[in-house]
Amino acid sequence: MDYNFQAIEEKWRKLWSTNQVFRVEEDASKPKYYVLDMFPYPSGAGLHVGHPLGYIASDIYARYKKHKGFNVLHPMGYDSFGLPAEQYAIQTGQHPAKTTAENIERYRDQLEKLGFCYDWSREVRTSSPDYYKWTQWIFKLLFNSYYDKAADKALDINELIKRFEGKGTAGLEAEGEKELTFSAEEWKGYDEAKKENVLQNYRLAYLADSWVNWCPALGTVLANDEVVNGVSERGGHPVEQKLMRQWSMRIKAYAERLLQDLETIDWTDSIKEIQRNWIGKSKGASVKFKVDGFDKEVEVFTTRPDTIYGVSFMVLAPEHPYVKEITTDDQRNAVELYVKQAAMKSERDRQSDVKNQSGEFTGAYAIHPFSGKKIPIWIGDYVLASYGTGAVMAVPCGDQRDYDFAKHFGIDIPNIFADVDISEAAYAEKTGKIANSDFLNGLEIPDALQKAIEAIEEKGIGKGQINYRLRDAIFSRQRYWGEPFPIYYQNELPKAVSDENLPIELPEVDKYLPTEAGDPPLARANKTDWKQSFGDRMEYNTMPGWAGSSWYFIRYMDPNNSEAFADPEKIKYWQNVDLYMGGAEHATGHLLYARFWTKFLFDKGLIPFNEPFKKMINQGMILGRSSFVYRLDIEAVDVKRSVFVSQDLLDENGNFTASQDQLTQLSSEGVSLKAASIQAHGLHADIAFVDQDVLDIDAFKNWRADYADAVFITNEDGKFICGHEVEKMSKSKFNVQTPDELVEKFGADTLRMYEMFLGPVEQSKPWDTKGINGVHNFLRKLWRLCHDSDNNFSVRDEKPSKEAMKTLHKTIKRIEDDLERFSFNTVVSTLMICVNELNDQKANYRDVIDALVRLLSPYAPHLAEELWEKLGHDAGTVSKSEFPRYEEKYVVESSHDYPVSFNGKMRFKATFDLSLKPDEIKKEVLAMEAAQKWLDGKDPKKVIVVPGKIINVVI
Repeated sequence: MDYNFQAIEEKWRKLWSTNQVFRVEEDASKPKYYVLDMFPYPSGAGLHVGHPLGYIASDIYARYKKHKGFNVLHPMGYDSFGLPAEQYAIQTGQHPAKTTAENIERYRDQLEKLGFCYDWSREVRTSSPDYYKWTQWIFKLLFNSYYDKAADKALDINELIKRFEGKGTAGLEAEGEKELTFSAEEWKGYDEAKKENVLQNYRLAYLADSWVNWCPALGTVLANDEVVNGVSERGGHPVEQKLMRQWSMRIKAYAERLLQDLETIDWTDSIKEIQRNWIGKSKGASVKFKVDGFDKEVEVFTTRPDTIYGVSFMVLAPEHPYVKEITTDDQRNAVELYVKQAAMKSERDRQSDVKNQSGEFTGAYAIHPFSGKKIPIWIGDYVLASYGTGAVMAVPCGDQRDYDFAKHFGIDIPNIFADVDISEAAYAEKTGKIANSDFLNGLEIPDALQKAIEAIEEKGIGKGQINYRLRDAIFSRQRYWGEPFPIYYQNELPKAVSDENLPIELPEVDKYLPTEAGDPPLARANKTDWKQSFGDRMEYNTMPGWAGSSWYFIRYMDPNNSEAFADPEKIKYWQNVDLYMGGAEHATGHLLYARFWTKFLFDKGLIPFNEPFKKMINQGMILGRSSFVYRLDIEAVDVKRSVFVSQDLLDENGNFTASQDQLTQLSSEGVSLKAASIQAHGLHADIAFVDQDVLDIDAFKNWRADYADAVFITNEDGKFICGHEVEKMSKSKFNVQTPDELVEKFGADTLRMYEMFLGPVEQSKPWDTKGINGVHNFLRKLWRLCHDSDNNFSVRDEKPSKEAMKTLHKTIKRIEDDLERFSFNTVVSTLMICVNELNDQKANYRDVIDALVRLLSPYAPHLAEELWEKLGHDAGTVSKSEFPRYEEKYVVESSHDYPVSFNGKMRFKATFDLSLKPDEIKKEVLAMEAAQKWLDGKDPKKVIVVPGKIINVVI
């Protein structure tokens, strides 16, 4: 075998590991560069070919920056707390730590086989007590901090306590759930429980009753992105809205900074826009409406106070605390039923279901704060208790959702816009004049908006306000497999465990399910089950997965430090991440939370930067090519056996009409059809049983017991043809291609280059191995360029030809330019062109191959190491060599082949040095024998010379 990639790759993997080639230390003499991948959750299925796409790209760039003289930090670890491991533990009784460790071992093996230059000495695992000790420590910092709006940063909670002791809330500007007012004397008179209740209003990590996505089947709260169409993403279990005592993070305090600092980072516009919309800054006013017959006021926030006279009804969230109190007896049954129905929907579903209008009238009325008119109060599930005040003032003439609601329920729609027709739809524009609005009549909308705010404040019924859609983040999970909180309870008051007692480790429990009383699994642990236990009881909830992933990039800087979350000097050296590679699906989860925690740690003086990731590239997905078999409608077959039909026997509507021969075949199998034409339905088939769309019928039958006696109708060639479709690569679609088999067949270098060759890393693309042979053949061609017919390494030591140097240096220029702009796919094409040209030139010069190997190294590191060694570089590794330097002189042409024309007709070509002046070229060309032939003894009237282009002789 000429290119024994298996032996080469195994050899270099061992040498890299044994010699710790990629271990990195702080080095002040070198500029740093920090390259990071979003670290994976290690599932039992391991990696498929889609997972390494971003890893390969980041590894290429990390290696490139090493060649360019940077000290590169390129670590890897595992987001190893997760619901899948817990669900497996529930099903099997195995401790999640065991399955997680097994999964990590498989991931590590797969990653190492792909030749990544990770510094494995810095590996972190979020489920390790050595790691989550510091997650708990950061939580404590948040618990003991509040946000001072005057200082625009987080400060220690003790400063707030001192303030309360000195002057109460006078002049206080602090982020809190409610505006509290009390004097120093009143504060001093509060008991411990009352004081803690006040502090919870300001703590950045706090306890509060919150509406959450509760999944009874899983026994836990789910994040919004874990709920799809009203059921859990994992398992498809029903999810309902439930009010629970939860830990939350006051991320809303950082809303403005999170918004403004988007301008300072190099992320895609689409990700920035997603975060802007999620944060949702809006200017408007809060307004209070009195409830008729009750000593209550409903507060709303509106971005359009100018439309105050267009309010014809109000809508409360079904969970609003006033609903039970203000609902009249004749409406109570209908309202209570509606509240129950709303509780079964997720927030996402409630917000997205704009077509179906639903709601119930409470029977109560509010009093319009300006006109004094009575306004009916409804409840509707499109209003969320967890957003804003949980109430809206409905202006149907100016808001389409309010308009549809009013039309559906026959509610009045007063028009407050001059010369605007609202007979068909609401008018949501912010231009025009206000009408039918008393003191706002005749004003342009922007002027009316400002005047309305002034009137609201003057009347004492509200105030101008900036609001954010961003809500505080629920931080509790009713799970076992997660970071324990460093919190214990004394008389049901939360208290933080002292630093010297961290980490608080997970106790052993008999089951990983909630208790019979509905408490989280940790409630199953007795005091003696905890390694450390304090107070009356420990916190039963665990932290969410995003706790550990919000700061892991800092721990990589100093992963084995037992005295601090990271050494300040190391943090100062590595700073924030220079290049972050990961999926865009984390825009409103991990990416937002990591920015929040970074800003908090910056406020506390623990890190010198306030954004975690300078530049981010969002890799696309590798899509799978699914295969489908087509089964006849089971009701149309007279026996309970599956009948599958080759895809090419179906008509365009997916129907099968059997021929006489096919009916005979079926009869021989003991099957008859109940109709002449029968609908066939596609079912996923494992791609392992399919080759070029042809199904291995025997393998398919052996796959599942219910297919063992199935009947297969093949085409005239005796083949069963499968359908195909490009979909997300997933175990459930049986279209997963693992990298292991491709590495075994073609090698890791081939797979690395091929995944890049498929197209721009940011784009999603279908996985297709048809082109992988071409990439593999390129590497074999490069190998042969450096070896003779007996497979002996053979390069020429003489000075390279001009053509070879030109090929080399134009390749250096293109590759450097492409890598600097992260165009990973075009580099593969450039390398292929280079090797083809060198082969044509028979240019296996040592100096050329030496440079070419360094260019290849980021993409095919194993082969590059092997050739580097064969070139005589006994010491060191190619990864530490200098990137080839581009020299323009080798690609600048020194001469030009001029087409020489006579009276505009090209007669011959002549080569002249580009340094010659036009008069010199004219003299030489006229002296040429070929020119004399065409002049035929005549003197030219004119000789036109365009340097570097043409020569034209006019006779």
